[in-house]
Amino acid sequence: MSGPRRGAALRPYLLVAPTVLGGALLLGYPLVRNLLISLQHYGMAELIRGGAPFVGFANYRTVLTDPEFWEVVRRTFWWTLVNVVLIMGIGTLVALMMRRLGRRMRILVTTGLVLAWASPVIATTTVFQWLFASRLGIVNWVLVRLGFTSFEGYSWLADGTAAFTVLVLLVVWQSVPFAAITLHAALLTVPEELYESARLDGAGAWRIFRSITLPLLRPIFGLVLCLEVIWVFRCFAQIWAVTRGGPGEATTTLPVYAYRVAQSLHRYDLGAAVSTLTVLLLVAVLIAYFRQLLRQEADR
Repeated sequence: MSGPRRGAALRPYLLVAPTVLGGALLLGYPLVRNLLISLQHYGMAELIRGGAPFVGFANYRTVLTDPEFWEVVRRTFWWTLVNVVLIMGIGTLVALMMRRLGRRMRILVTTGLVLAWASPVIATTTVFQWLFASRLGIVNWVLVRLGFTSFEGYSWLADGTAAFTVLVLLVVWQSVPFAAITLHAALLTVPEELYESARLDGAGAWRIFRSITLPLLRPIFGLVLCLEVIWVFRCFAQIWAVTRGGPGEATTTLPVYAYRVAQSLHRYDLGAAVSTLTVLLLVAVLIAYFRQLLRQEADR
């Protein structure tokens, strides 16, 4: 291959090289450092004076034999399942609704979704704390006015189920805009003639969605689903800002658990081990999903 041709072939790789190297540095170093700490005895003393000794997989044995860890794993999967199902369901309904709206109303709805999506996480979290405040919260005020007098001064964050519900509403509110906008953009690529033909054949809305929309947009649905699973599974800021994992352990998920172990107990080695196991669990879930997705594509 001549010099000019070789240069032309290498140009795309040279253009993406800074991004790839930057990503490898920003993501690779923390992962390697976290893995290294998880194989050491690394407490407050080692943090100050250094010289942490290697202990092999002792930290992983301590974590994996702790019943509390497996309870947190169960709760994390339940948290992810509830949030992702609601996000995908509501996001799909909003996307389908936007397809039927007129131009002006669609622009208005899209603007609202973008503003909700662009709002800082802590700002939105603070607003939800105000909404569900026990004494001056608007949610309790509305419920009491509707006749539910038991919500007079009700403390949402003092009950495990109620606190879990508040956090689910918060995360769903923040996540639905991305899913809805992405799915609506994908819906615009489906030819209108397919829907018209289906309606002429007597197909209803559910049959059209199941037989036309879902098969054509399956890759996009799969991509959005994976991104939402990743985002919800590693969710930390909202939970920590609102409940710090409480009351009790009702809202403690794996990221919160890792942080509490590392900061409260000053066992940074155990926290690093929990973090590594969290990444491995997430990767295992995504691999299983991708294998199922590829199997379905192969059978089509």
